[in-house]
Amino acid sequence: MLSEYMNIDDIMDAAIAYNGKDARRINHLIKVWAFARCIGRGEHCDSSTQAIVEAAALLHDIGIHEAERKYASSAGAWQEIEGPPAARALLRDAGLDSAMLERILFLIGHHHSYQAICGLDFQILVEADFLVNIFEDNMDNAAIQSIRAKIFKTKTGLKLLEQLYLSGE
Repeated sequence: MLSEYMNIDDIMDAAIAYNGKDARRINHLIKVWAFARCIGRGEHCDSSTQAIVEAAALLHDIGIHEAERKYASSAGAWQEIEGPPAARALLRDAGLDSAMLERILFLIGHHHSYQAICGLDFQILVEADFLVNIFEDNMDNAAIQSIRAKIFKTKTGLKLLEQLYLSGE
């Protein structure tokens, strides 16, 4: 539970409502959340880190609609700019302590800045997003190998990456 006011189910409901009828983006956020949840548990995150990871995973792409409206682009840089204000508004009444809220917003605002990865929560979010993007973008083996070498660090994330995309290699 994130707080006495809002739990992860409430955040999921809010993220789904925010995305309206955009089934592709709703499916994406749920898949990233599921992988983030799995990796966080596999890495034995404490309850606060797990809550931050799961909330950030559900909201990581929340800036896409505003980025498309303002810039006619869903590029990662625009998502990072537009995501935190949208997430802050969505989480306004969540009752989160300020440190937790700010960390969630930081992760949303940097989830495409791979050189800035700091902390297990950030690492997990990026790995979960890549596990989904590899499939959704139909990445080839060379790209997957490069992502493995450059991005993946957690034991659980590496195991999932290998099971899903690199088995037999």
